[in-house]
Amino acid sequence: MNKLHQHLWDAVRLDPGKRGLLEHIPAPDLHKAAELLEKANSVVLVTGFPITGSNIGETDGPIGTVSLAAALQKAGKQAWILTDALSEQLVGACCDCLNLRGQFPPVMVASAALDDGKSACDALLEIAHPDLIITLERPGKGCDGHFHNMRGEIIDHMIADTDSLLEAGIPVISIGDGGNELGMGNYFDIIGKHVNHGELIAAEKCCTVPLAAGISNFWGWGLSALLSAVYKKDLMTTAFEEEGLLEACVKAGGVDGVLKEAILSVDGLMGGGIAEVHAPIRTAMEEYLKGI
Repeated sequence: MNKLHQHLWDAVRLDPGKRGLLEHIPAPDLHKAAELLEKANSVVLVTGFPITGSNIGETDGPIGTVSLAAALQKAGKQAWILTDALSEQLVGACCDCLNLRGQFPPVMVASAALDDGKSACDALLEIAHPDLIITLERPGKGCDGHFHNMRGEIIDHMIADTDSLLEAGIPVISIGDGGNELGMGNYFDIIGKHVNHGELIAAEKCCTVPLAAGISNFWGWGLSALLSAVYKKDLMTTAFEEEGLLEACVKAGGVDGVLKEAILSVDGLMGGGIAEVHAPIRTAMEEYLKGI
């Protein structure tokens, strides 16, 4: 298992944006992440990062979240995805691409109102009774009480506040690539020192297991591989399915968060890393399964 963990960590560190976080943090606790995934029966996943000037969410987040939700569904777990108005259609399009709402147990999608995110969080916690929360490329408040993008711009008017999910006493795995994402507070000091605008944008709230990547979607694939290892069967998406997810997300309006264009790209990486990252993660997972 340790060899698989190293392969995953090596793969997700492809960093086209050179954000400055990955080279300063330790390897993640994937044993703990695997334990949380195995024990969970109901999982709430949270995603959606709005892009200024585009008035819609980006391709990083919905794709990795839905890919992971598919793996959780194959493992027999109930997955709930929470997002908000500017990313709801992207998440929905990705779910429909894999028919996740038409299979059992169906992946459920909820959307929080931009002006009242806490109510949506409270309602979902009451309905879902999750034993694990996973945040993937979701803005988190900085110490100034505001949400920021990587440029340091305040985006409060574009985002539903979902920070309260991390106050529910439920284990949390948080995924980010620049430090302004919900749950990345474990790396608060490192973000402040090494990430551009870090002192301003660093998310304050911490999580149980923080996972950083060059692009957040990568850990959606990485955790799917980890879940496959736990259950000793292939639960990951194929490259063909990932191509479909990217196309569906862009067709629904999703934009590359760096380029601010609706093209088949994620954070400036054409193809979103399917060849560069998804492929080696799948290979590592398959080799692990062959060896057990």
